[in-house]
Amino acid sequence: MPAFSQLKNKLNSHPIYNLQFILLCMSSLLFSASFNMLIPELPAYISSLGGAEYKGLIIALFTLTAGISRPFSGKLTDKIGRVPIMAIGSIVCFICGMLYPVLTTVAGFLFLRLVHGFSTGFKPTATAAYIADVIPQNRWGEALGLHGISFSVGLAIGPALGSTIRLYSSMNTLFFTSSFLALLSIIILFNMKETLKDKVKFTPSLLKISRSDIYAKEAIPAAIVTFLSYIAYGCILTLIPDWSDHLGLKNKGTFFVIFTVSSLLVRFVAGKISDTKGRVYVIKIGLVLLVVSLLILATAQSVVGLMVAAFMYGISTGILSPALNAWTIDFSKSNERGKAMSTMYIALEAGIGGGALIAGWYYQDVITRIPTIMYVSSAICILALLYMYKNYRNNQPRFKA
Repeated sequence: MPAFSQLKNKLNSHPIYNLQFILLCMSSLLFSASFNMLIPELPAYISSLGGAEYKGLIIALFTLTAGISRPFSGKLTDKIGRVPIMAIGSIVCFICGMLYPVLTTVAGFLFLRLVHGFSTGFKPTATAAYIADVIPQNRWGEALGLHGISFSVGLAIGPALGSTIRLYSSMNTLFFTSSFLALLSIIILFNMKETLKDKVKFTPSLLKISRSDIYAKEAIPAAIVTFLSYIAYGCILTLIPDWSDHLGLKNKGTFFVIFTVSSLLVRFVAGKISDTKGRVYVIKIGLVLLVVSLLILATAQSVVGLMVAAFMYGISTGILSPALNAWTIDFSKSNERGKAMSTMYIALEAGIGGGALIAGWYYQDVITRIPTIMYVSSAICILALLYMYKNYRNNQPRFKA
């Protein structure tokens, strides 16, 4: 016990590596693994239900409700507290995992995908606000990079674990495992201290959303870049399983594992650089690498080319993600961080959902169309880069005055 007490004191003595932050990272890892472990197997699952033509809706419906719920989660995060809103996100994952084996029609499955999206509409918004509460401002980039590593580990092990479970067991086992990981995430949250000062009790009136609750004006620049850069991710989620199979890679989760691992390699360093060199400087680098990765993906003619593209894509997102999150928080008001993060995440969900819908609509199971979709995605990312170069200088102050 004395050894544990010494470890606890050591963790709490550091502004970032404290117990609350570590618990938060553990909860996010489990939450990420919970819903991501389903993704590689859902296209085949909906086909088995007789709904092959609805594959594009697997991601699109999920992101639709995630985006719709952001204004509510942002407002509630700033009113009733960070921890309760994080818990809601994990609870939704837990419930949906239990219901997938019950609702086994195409309509029931699509309904659950719609409901499941509320999970990512709530938890990440409150999580980012919690981090901003417990971490000094001059280290937000570093902290968000570290937290991103935890979330990305879940993103990496989730699909790999899910495909392994499906290989040796049933889809129902996969759904129940997803639900169990979400339950562990909830249990961790119960041990975390609330950081919001001046909380109010929940009342139905808090669910009334005005125009001012929908978005934070100061977060619009980060939202624009996020939207343009995440359209490509929606395309990748929709098309990579088929593109991998076409190039001779049978494990559907391999691309996601590689890009997640490479993302982990740079998140911590990229976050620290954004704290010293500035968010704009780091975002521009990330966008350039994102364009390059998509061009490699479009021209890949072998498994090696696909893996190189996955590695480069991971590097680019590992650079972009913590910088965009920190940039959003930099210019948000301390009592409206939930709303600012909600604005950025609405753009993220709109980009992913829009990319998935467009890719599914144009693709139509014609494999030769995939390179064209990737070329268009890279062109859209170039628009984001041009926006940054036109409006923001590298020597821009890092924080809001």
